[in-house]
Amino acid sequence: MVGFKMSVFHKIRLYHAVLALLVTAAYLTGDELEGLHVWLGYAVAAVILFRVLWAAVGPWQLGISRLFPHLMELAKVRRPNHPMISRTLLAGIVINLLLATGTGLLMEPPPIGQLAAEVSITPAFADEDRDRKRDRDGKENEALEEVHETTANLLVLFVALHVTYLLAFKRPMALFMLFLRNGGSAAASPQKKA
Repeated sequence: MVGFKMSVFHKIRLYHAVLALLVTAAYLTGDELEGLHVWLGYAVAAVILFRVLWAAVGPWQLGISRLFPHLMELAKVRRPNHPMISRTLLAGIVINLLLATGTGLLMEPPPIGQLAAEVSITPAFADEDRDRKRDRDGKENEALEEVHETTANLLVLFVALHVTYLLAFKRPMALFMLFLRNGGSAAASPQKKA
């Protein structure tokens, strides 16, 4: 039996698609379907954690440092298709994605921790604790919610700029990442430039 082997760039494209779909679904369910929005946020957090671990043990193409611009190089940008512009947009996406996901997790901790707390706290103390927690968390949650919503909206802005930039200046790579072009070595070479 012959195993299916996928190139690193095809794996990155698949990861990219999963993350993009989850983030889009989370963004679109934010106001109307809060329960689903929370679970999608957990899924986004899991995918981000997977990506960090994958970068730590995977090939050099997966390195996280490739997503951020070199500030000294950024000052030297003289043409619109310079790789540092792409990296700057990616950095904006990464920062806002991490902030939106992190604040979401702070507002709605994963249910495993909540379940453990409910089991370990006797019911008599639980009601009292919840009342105090609601009073204390009201203002904290408002601030977290503002940061969460602002960074989610900034994330959409950076993604739109990123997609527009890639379609304008790195069309083969953009089409490859959007599954509109089959890869092979032709799609891999533009990836290395980004």
